[in-house]
Amino acid sequence: MCAEHDRYQQVLDFFGPRAQRHAPLAAYTSARVGGLADVLLTVRDPRELALAARHLWAWNLPFWVLGGGSNVLIADQGARGVVVLNRARQATFHTAGETPTLWAASGANLGSLARRAAQQGLAGLEWAVGIPGTVGGAVVGNAGAHGRDTAAALQLAEILHKEEGRRRYTPQDLGMAYRTSRLKTRPHQAVVLSATFRLQKDKPQDVQARLEAFNEQRKRTQPPGASMGSMFKNPPGDYAGRLIEAAGLKGATVGDAEISTVHANFFLNKGQATAQHIWALMYLARTTVAQKFGVWLEPEIQLLGAWPPEAVYALYEEENLPPITPLPRPKEAA
Repeated sequence: MCAEHDRYQQVLDFFGPRAQRHAPLAAYTSARVGGLADVLLTVRDPRELALAARHLWAWNLPFWVLGGGSNVLIADQGARGVVVLNRARQATFHTAGETPTLWAASGANLGSLARRAAQQGLAGLEWAVGIPGTVGGAVVGNAGAHGRDTAAALQLAEILHKEEGRRRYTPQDLGMAYRTSRLKTRPHQAVVLSATFRLQKDKPQDVQARLEAFNEQRKRTQPPGASMGSMFKNPPGDYAGRLIEAAGLKGATVGDAEISTVHANFFLNKGQATAQHIWALMYLARTTVAQKFGVWLEPEIQLLGAWPPEAVYALYEEENLPPITPLPRPKEAA
């Protein structure tokens, strides 16, 4: 324990007031749940992010980057290691020439950038207006909505890789596919510093009209309140929300966590939910859909921290839910 304390003391000594010991993380997540970080380190530009990553790798300290906190569920016990809070929000529009571009640091909010682009008559990001996540998270998870995704708009992502150093990568280099990339399947090996997006010139009123249409559609079909966004990926040829609703789980609750009555692929914190409540509800949805339809739903969110099964079983007893046992993964999803 003393050696571990000394390792984290390096972070506190080197980064000074930017590093905080035993910091609560719930306030930095859209679901408003999560325990403590061993160390919370705040960075405010790509240079600071790169500096932090290089030192943490050199010190052999586990770390992960937290942006908007909209696609992550952090355990109530917290997450061991250093949480790098990415507040690198710089952005620049380049409009000279036929093909305008947007350069943005990885901590910039994607939805806000979509609005700024629309105001200038720059099209290509309207679909992202309601996405609460950051540029870095969008690149890692290939965020998307309304039939569009990050890969289609991304020109280059500047990434610091633990082994390969600092380089620019195309979407093809990153293996970007439906809600994933090589960065997501191989965590802790690289950090996204910034990204450049291709845009198109258009009339500001036309871009704004498309953006507001997407925004209104999102408001009609997705619930307000504290959530992580879409909980599960859509399986091929179907929708996760439809399957969860067809399984009879729309409106189901565990503690103060609820499967939304508006859209069953959104799990809400109604006020006092814990991460364990939400995780137990995830388990209920996955097992029930697997039993009824033979489909194993894959999480779209990222789970961070320790998730002991016995805690979930205890919650089921408290809520008087049907007893559960771990299900084997269906053969067709293997």
